[in-house]
Amino acid sequence: MRIHYFQHVPFEGLGSIEQWIRARGYHLTATKLYQNDPMSDMESVDWFIIMGGPMGVHDEDRLPWLKSEKRLIEKAMSTGKAVLGICLGAQLIAAVLGARVYPNRFKEIGWFPIELTEAGQRSPLFGFLPARLGVFHWHGDTFDLPAGAVHIARSEACLHQAFVYNERVIGLQFHLECTPKGVEALIQNCSGELVKGSYIETPSQVRAHPKAFRIINGAMDELLSRIEQMVKQAS
Repeated sequence: MRIHYFQHVPFEGLGSIEQWIRARGYHLTATKLYQNDPMSDMESVDWFIIMGGPMGVHDEDRLPWLKSEKRLIEKAMSTGKAVLGICLGAQLIAAVLGARVYPNRFKEIGWFPIELTEAGQRSPLFGFLPARLGVFHWHGDTFDLPAGAVHIARSEACLHQAFVYNERVIGLQFHLECTPKGVEALIQNCSGELVKGSYIETPSQVRAHPKAFRIINGAMDELLSRIEQMVKQAS
């Protein structure tokens, strides 16, 4: 299997996803947009992963590669590729599908629970999760649910936390892939966002849940395995 990921900033990589891919010996390639990697033809890729970043989906004047990335996401979805978007990645997918992306009422940074919708609890991809799960967040924007998408999860601060579109396209507003090293990098590079807020934890609060990484990374592994089976069955 060939998996390709898009990375928007140096400090938001694949996290625990990379270990899952390496353990299976899959072919892994990347476009690191912050260093202006080219957007070459990717017909042979089976699965695209779109990572997060502090920019917004509408920042095309400042970051013109966003236009090319959106075109590639659209092509990947239209040709039946598996696509997993995380945080900014989910927002980009939503925008490509015609949904509105905009600042949420609350920024959500730190460890807060999500709740599965009824559809999420029945989902072949997400049904293994408990109805309520503490996960890691770092986002200020949100999106309307794309037309035709299945609403999978919500949180107290953010209605649309996850969706599935056309069975093969998955958007996660929250992070299951984060590791302690990755969270520390976010704190160091985005400390200006850690202001007082109803759903914003302090650095010490963010760092206070070392055992939670095992839980969220295990959930990510299971989700990836379910996407993997979906891709194999379709090939």
